[in-house]
Amino acid sequence: MAKIIVLGAGIGGMTAAYELRAGLGDDHAITVVGDGPGFSFTPSNPWVGVGWRKRDDVVLEVKPCLARKKIEFVDDPATEIRAAQNVLVTRSGKELAYDYLVICTGPKLAFDEIPGLGPDKHSHSICTTPHAEATWNAYQEFVKNPGPVVIGAASGTSCFGPAYEFATIIETDLRKRKIRDRVPITYVTPEPYVGHMGLGGVGDSKGLIESEFRQRHIKWICNARVVEVTATEVVVNELDGKGRLLQEHRIPSKF
Repeated sequence: MAKIIVLGAGIGGMTAAYELRAGLGDDHAITVVGDGPGFSFTPSNPWVGVGWRKRDDVVLEVKPCLARKKIEFVDDPATEIRAAQNVLVTRSGKELAYDYLVICTGPKLAFDEIPGLGPDKHSHSICTTPHAEATWNAYQEFVKNPGPVVIGAASGTSCFGPAYEFATIIETDLRKRKIRDRVPITYVTPEPYVGHMGLGGVGDSKGLIESEFRQRHIKWICNARVVEVTATEVVVNELDGKGRLLQEHRIPSKF
């Protein structure tokens, strides 16, 4: 019998654990090591950010979900991998031996790389469910006295879909509130064109998204490097294909 540890209890970790159990049957021990008792369904965070979903709608308790599949859950984040010994060390000092280790820890957010970026500074985030909840709190204040909105992704982003989704969600929500005419929306992205997705496009994603943005009166800036975020504007350098500066944009922003 092999001992398999899945490190991370998010989308990747839970999927890996379920797939391993389905493929291997009950003859091998599978353990998931996580940081906290809850599993957040991250794809729903854009909805949480505008109040279309609440935390209880998108967060499940991990342990019973795994127990039904005879998968052990250790709520004790890892601090060290001793690969030569096949041992995982947790924060509390536990040493968990394994034959196979599957690493699904997800991204480490790097807000500190851009001045003013991040939920504790001058921008909002939907990267985690707590971030999305904080965004919803800020959004409720914003709609009382609306103004320009800037949405998008910074350089180094690996997943662009949620930014596009949030842009269209917030545009829809503002129309429902009948205040869309008071909110200019600008989308900024390091992609060479909208719909690139970091994948060179998906089908006719370029044409589809350009058309959608035009219909919704959302402006966009591509090849954009976010330089700074302040309480009143987002500073963006628009670059050419060789990384040379074409134009600096100082985009007014209230949210």
